[in-house]
Amino acid sequence: MEVFVDAVLVASSIALFCYWFRYSCLLILSAETAHDYSREVARANQLSFPEVRSRLRKRDVADLDCLHKCLERDFAILEGLLEHAPIAGCYVGFEDVMLKILFRSMGVCFHLTRGSWREFASDALREMSLVVVHLANQWGERSFESASPSF
Repeated sequence: MEVFVDAVLVASSIALFCYWFRYSCLLILSAETAHDYSREVARANQLSFPEVRSRLRKRDVADLDCLHKCLERDFAILEGLLEHAPIAGCYVGFEDVMLKILFRSMGVCFHLTRGSWREFASDALREMSLVVVHLANQWGERSFESASPSF
């Protein structure tokens, strides 16, 4: 009986942690900034997430694997920009780490559901695209702040 209670406590703790983690990430992603730099960053770095998001809105996407590869490529580029070309005074914070974990976990969800549950796979791609948009906007904000004179 004691083992059963321990198992229930561990399982419920893991479930609550996962709920908290996803809810926190969605709160981070829903925060709006004064200016959205994501389109400018996409154009400047030849990123494809605006097209991917447009195709995902149509709900009848034939090639989800291609969209997934595009998002993975965009994520890798933005991750490189944010980590390997840091702007003075900027650092990788806890929120960034959380969003990277969310991106990777949604990638796993995509791979698990792309064959049987295409709607769930599309939802995973939508969430991955939100992370990419957020990172692009973050890079744009950091670039703009470093370019503008401080008073």
